[in-house]
Amino acid sequence: MSTSPDRAGGIEAAWRRERPDLDPSSIAVITRIWHLAKVFADERRRLLVTLDIDPALLDLLGTLRRSGEPYTLTTRELAEHTLVTAAAISQRLNRAERHGWVMREPGDGRRVLVHLTAAGRELVDRVASRVFDRENELLAALTPEQRRDLAGHLERLVHAVAGPGPMPPVG
Repeated sequence: MSTSPDRAGGIEAAWRRERPDLDPSSIAVITRIWHLAKVFADERRRLLVTLDIDPALLDLLGTLRRSGEPYTLTTRELAEHTLVTAAAISQRLNRAERHGWVMREPGDGRRVLVHLTAAGRELVDRVASRVFDRENELLAALTPEQRRDLAGHLERLVHAVAGPGPMPPVG
């Protein structure tokens, strides 16, 4: 058994040997994507633990921060941007509010506005800086041109597989 971190080639070769009637070439892409997704997720999780924030709250705060001044969205917009259910947004908001990172206020009608506080903005800016630094380290094996090319290929694949519409909520 191979001890290489990239086992996809060996897996593909074994399938070709055992079932020459099949085309296992997808393994070269799919298995590597799965492996990298796990590595990237594990790295992000480890970093966020050291920064004392969980991925769900970072997603919430990052969404508000990326919305631009005045860093305010409705709960519905937050759910749409973060691809989670309204119930999941409510849970995240409760936790973020307890930390003083967001404030809720009634909007017109049934809308609720969520504001990123100064403390929330400071936190998300500090965390984003550390996350981007680490992720750029992980991608250092690729030149800027290779990164752009890979990003373009992955974007085309996402559109081809997932379609043009929004992805369904995940939580």
